[in-house]
Amino acid sequence: MARMKAIEAAVLILEREGVGVAFGVPGAAINPLYAALRARGSIRHILARHVEGASHMADGYARAKAGNIGVCIGTSGPAGTDMITGLYAAAADSIPILCITGQAPRAKLHKEDFQAVDIESIARPVAKWSVTVREPALVPGVFQNAFHLMRSGRPGPVLIDLPIDVQMAEIEFDVEAYESLPPYRPAATRRQAERALALLNAAERPLIVAGGGVIGADAADLLVRFAELTGVPVVPTLMGWGAIPDDHPLMAGMVGLQTSHRYANASFLESDFVFGIGNRWANRHTGSVEVYTRGRRFIHVDIEPTQIGRVFGPDLGIVSDARAALARFLEVAEEMRGRGALRDWSAWAEACRHRKNVMLRKTHFDSVPLKPQRVYEEMNAVFDRETCYVSTIGLSQIAGAQFLHVYRPRHWINCGQAGPLGWTLPAALGVRAADPARKIVALSGDYDFQFLIEELAVGAQHKLPYLHVVVNNSYLGLIRQAQRGFGMDFEVSLAFENINAAADGDAVAGYGVDHVAVAEGLGCKAIRVKSPNEFKAAFAEAERLMAAHQVPVVLEFICERVTNIAMGAEVDSVNEFEEILCLDPTLSLRRSQDLGAPATAAG
Repeated sequence: MARMKAIEAAVLILEREGVGVAFGVPGAAINPLYAALRARGSIRHILARHVEGASHMADGYARAKAGNIGVCIGTSGPAGTDMITGLYAAAADSIPILCITGQAPRAKLHKEDFQAVDIESIARPVAKWSVTVREPALVPGVFQNAFHLMRSGRPGPVLIDLPIDVQMAEIEFDVEAYESLPPYRPAATRRQAERALALLNAAERPLIVAGGGVIGADAADLLVRFAELTGVPVVPTLMGWGAIPDDHPLMAGMVGLQTSHRYANASFLESDFVFGIGNRWANRHTGSVEVYTRGRRFIHVDIEPTQIGRVFGPDLGIVSDARAALARFLEVAEEMRGRGALRDWSAWAEACRHRKNVMLRKTHFDSVPLKPQRVYEEMNAVFDRETCYVSTIGLSQIAGAQFLHVYRPRHWINCGQAGPLGWTLPAALGVRAADPARKIVALSGDYDFQFLIEELAVGAQHKLPYLHVVVNNSYLGLIRQAQRGFGMDFEVSLAFENINAAADGDAVAGYGVDHVAVAEGLGCKAIRVKSPNEFKAAFAEAERLMAAHQVPVVLEFICERVTNIAMGAEVDSVNEFEEILCLDPTLSLRRSQDLGAPATAAG
């Protein structure tokens, strides 16, 4: 037992809980924590340029590796409110991050003191737990419980608010006696697994829907084994992308309204049974419940009891950690296979593979300005199976999900439900801080890139190199496309004549912000690509610059200002706005009035 400041005990607990990196911005009310971090020297601190950026860095850090918990730190008042978006983004996708804020002294909390705000109440709706610690002796227990809650059940974020006098007060604490609280994770029973496999065995055309819970539970290996044992095709959700490699014979593609494949939607519409594991039935995956569920039976496995039946009632609901459930399913399926009782779905799986091979969207366009589809085609050609993509929202992300390929879990890192603009850049920095060796490619539209563009300086200062692909059409592209339903194109254009463009022979007239100049001003490197014949050299130069300078490199592609990306209101009525391919004329394709040129096998 030793006598120390409460905040010193907190830092010792962070160490014991495995925290190696923290992201934040110091300030008067949180300086005691920074003093304790400096004294220990055991936790790397990365100084953000905006506290919201710090929260997204912590989010990316947590998503990068199983078991990681991201930590972000800010002072009192606006630092905490700036991190609310980060808490919401983490909570929405079940990501464990710990936000630590400073606070005014306890005696001033009700006096409207400078930068004193009730952040505990503000954060409560978007955090798994939000607490202002009012007694110094409670600090160790609060931190211990925070890690327990973040790891238990459905993971999520916690906010701990520390008045400055609580941080500074002395307490008795024995770090050698400290132990982490074991997390609680429900597990499927043998009886539940038997019932699930009996329902599956009665289906003729089943699909497995693999959600982000499979990746969160580090269960991708078991998912692939279960799919291979049963022969049932797998549909990953956007958050589950990478749980099964894109080129696996049983990977049937992604279903949905936006981030979906034509062949996957077609296979889903032919299915009669859906086995959902670790997914939420998110509305951009399902569309209307009526269309999605018609003619199908459902199993839903989720770690969070309140998710079962939230969107629609399944035929069987199982509350379980995805890894524990899959282990049980494998056990029962292996026994059924051993006694010849497991159904053969090979013909159905082959039909899904056939659709995957022939129902495609065209990507090869040679036009200038560039078609975004061509950008993704070139990315597929250049980036290998180990590439990790980071993205948040917009037409760039939607098209990326339609055209890119992911082969490993945690190699598609996407803020799926909240989708805050600006998330991509700091999240990519967090992923880099978590894994110094991983090949990281961030993907943004121009508006997402501009939201927290100042965080590029963090990558330059702290030597966090990664490649940032910016698909620039100088538009809020997704909102512009949505405004078509209102017959307008209003306040979504980012274009203007930059008065400095004439001085730069490489600048693009009318596209507004010079991202290359901004990136270089923030200490990074940047390349602008305008035509298809520049692709190969640009990617090679970007790799060279990253290796030489160990800073983020921005690769900006100047795209045509208006390109509509395939999407629709229902899984059975996705509009194809560009040329489409069908290499099998016997398959019927829905043709929208928005469809331009006829389908062709060219490209």
